[in-house]
Amino acid sequence: TERRVIPPGPRYSFQDEEDMFMVVDLLLGGDLRYHLQQNVQFSEDAVKLYLCEMTLALDYLQSQHIIHRDVKPDNILLDEQGHAHLTDFNIATIIKDGERATALAGTKPYMAPEIFQSFVSGGTGYAFEVDWWSLGVTAFEVLRGWRPYDIHASNSVESLIQLFSTVSVQYSPAWPKDLVSLLRKLLTVNPEHRFSSLSDMQTSPYLADVNWDAVFEKKMEAGFVPNKGRLHCDPTFELEEMILESRPLHKKKKRLAKNRSRDNSKDSQSENDYLQECLEVVQQEFMIFNREKLKRRQEEGQSEAGGDDASGDGDGEAETGATDDDAPEPEPEPDPEPEPESSSKLSMCGSVCSSPGSC
Repeated sequence: TERRVIPPGPRYSFQDEEDMFMVVDLLLGGDLRYHLQQNVQFSEDAVKLYLCEMTLALDYLQSQHIIHRDVKPDNILLDEQGHAHLTDFNIATIIKDGERATALAGTKPYMAPEIFQSFVSGGTGYAFEVDWWSLGVTAFEVLRGWRPYDIHASNSVESLIQLFSTVSVQYSPAWPKDLVSLLRKLLTVNPEHRFSSLSDMQTSPYLADVNWDAVFEKKMEAGFVPNKGRLHCDPTFELEEMILESRPLHKKKKRLAKNRSRDNSKDSQSENDYLQECLEVVQQEFMIFNREKLKRRQEEGQSEAGGDDASGDGDGEAETGATDDDAPEPEPEPDPEPEPESSSKLSMCGSVCSSPGSC
């Protein structure tokens, strides 16, 4: 699903026995969550640009019938010039022709009220408006350093529904009134009255001076540019994967080679068992043929016939010149018509013994 909804699609994609990999643009500026944890104080101008760039991103997703459902600082990456990019479409969904989503999906502190309401009481579900609520929460957090609602993963859904109906958002008195007005529009509990499109955002006085073409072409100067000489991520996350993950990527090559070796060993053992079974059938059913003994019997028979002709008495007594005791024990003659059971057993080797006598 993620590969199908990523706009405009990954640069490359490939897969192995365990995972699918998608190659996307390299963004070295880190995500907004990392910078918040590093106590970066984002200026109002920087956040204003993030708002505009995310507005274009959500407008594009909406044109493709995609709900992201997880807009938050963790999923907004910066490039080296400080421009924002929306990532992680793991729980995104596609809705068309008036459809509504109903699943309880997202990160609780950033999820819109109608998602919880739909989960509890059913109702009509939710649509693209939920992403614009998440954008409002994100913009508030990046500006203020904390979220507008004190929500945690442990909060019950019922308590959150009550919270949205009783708690009012406290905006900083230092913020411009137009900015506060825009955030109020994004954080409107009723989705029907919420800003939820590019055209809505363009009506905001706070964004009246924005050159949207320049935003689209990334010609607007970013208010915050990550230091190019630093690694903008926490190495402990990489260490966690190496230590805690059951199938870490750095051991994939060795793990897959071991799996293939084990599979090949199983196949080889199975073939050996089959060959052994064939050999046992051959040993039980195969009758030995001795050409030299047969040749000697034929010569002795011819010799006896010649003696009878030489005696000339015609009484047939010469035929008994060699008694049964004097004759060599004949080898049993091969059965010209073997039993059906033997034939079926011997046919087992057909796929292994490709030519007569090869077994």
